Amino acid sequence: MAERSFTGPEQPLIDDLIRCVHCGLCLNYCPTYRVTRLETESPRGRIYLARAVAEGRLGLSDDVIEHWDYCLACRTCEAVCPSGVPYGRIIERVRVQVMRHHPGPLGRRLFYWLAFKQLFPHLGRLRFLARLLRLYQRSGLARLVERLLPGRLREVHGLMPPLPDQFFDPPEVVPARGERRFRVGILSGCVMPIVFPETNWATVRVLAENGCEVVIPRAQGCCGALNIHNGERDTARQMAKRNIAAFEAAGVDYVVVNSAGCCAAMKEYGELFSEVETEWKGRAEAFAARVLDVNEFLVKFGFRRPTAALTGRVTYQDPCHLAHAQRIRSEPRQLIRSVPGIEFVEMRGADICCGSAGIYSVVQPGLSRRILDEKMQAVRRTGADIIVTANPGCQLQLMAGVRQHGLNAQVLHVVELLDRAYQAERGAPAAPEPVGVGR
Repeated sequence: MAERSFTGPEQPLIDDLIRCVHCGLCLNYCPTYRVTRLETESPRGRIYLARAVAEGRLGLSDDVIEHWDYCLACRTCEAVCPSGVPYGRIIERVRVQVMRHHPGPLGRRLFYWLAFKQLFPHLGRLRFLARLLRLYQRSGLARLVERLLPGRLREVHGLMPPLPDQFFDPPEVVPARGERRFRVGILSGCVMPIVFPETNWATVRVLAENGCEVVIPRAQGCCGALNIHNGERDTARQMAKRNIAAFEAAGVDYVVVNSAGCCAAMKEYGELFSEVETEWKGRAEAFAARVLDVNEFLVKFGFRRPTAALTGRVTYQDPCHLAHAQRIRSEPRQLIRSVPGIEFVEMRGADICCGSAGIYSVVQPGLSRRILDEKMQAVRRTGADIIVTANPGCQLQLMAGVRQHGLNAQVLHVVELLDRAYQAERGAPAAPEPVGVGR
């Protein structure tokens, strides 16, 4: 018998593991199984390995961990499972145990330490790094370096989009247009402000257009989703506490989030404190109850349908943590279809992962690219010139896919499409200038 390797708090729960009856209905929905056809790269294969470790039949070896590492944690399997297996909770707890007891080689440990302890919890450092990266891109050095890099590094380097001239730096409060219906906070995030500032501005404008006084608390930080997905929960708890306190102090009715992965993580803050720092659990659950995705919020409370027409053929990619973790599917489509003049075309397999999955495209570029290739073939078949989604990781991945596959298409967030329609009513440019700027 192998020595038991899961120890301490936040182990995968046996009750969760034994709910899997190995029926196999998840297999063809799992992106890694679809491209490898290997049982070990399927949800039930990974659950079998986790149960074997939990029961002491296997130890935490590199071979076992590799199969968990290949998982995107997209949770598609969770949405189709007839037994209700909480796969997201299982894989997140597995990764906690891996990080504590078998964190891997020095290079991996250093990368995780830099990303999850030195950068994402400290947005000032992240923004400083982004400024250096922007300078690197503008200098022309990036093109030279890309030509010199070996294949795998060149592929990762190519995922990096051109950073904008201005980052997201809003006033703390933006008034509602017309009568105020709600006072809402928005999560600014870590990636959105520096890579997609216009998405954040569009979110502010769309909410204000629909009667919301928008609060962007300066005390907020990264939501901690990437830490949670990669087993770095101790730091994630500190990040969660910071956000809970910041939005509580802001006195908002709801916290509205335009990133599917961030929103799913914030709705599950209570799970972070279920076994560690349990005195925060009630507070975290109360906070989570007020967190809504921006698509969900607009449809739940009603939005003004735009009157100005836009042109273009639009298709939609479901972000995994919107469709599967939060079960929000119809709301983004309702917003898209509300825009006059566009032709909406459903993509085959729209709810299958695009291969981004947080840092997955960086640490597993080979599998990520194979999954992306399948996705871009589906996009090409739609003939769309606008690809819409609702998560920054998906936006980055789809933008890379458009470049790699030579498609003539732009990638937008749902709120950007709606914002363009609102702006068109006033004769404003299709891609309006932000209402405030920051560097």
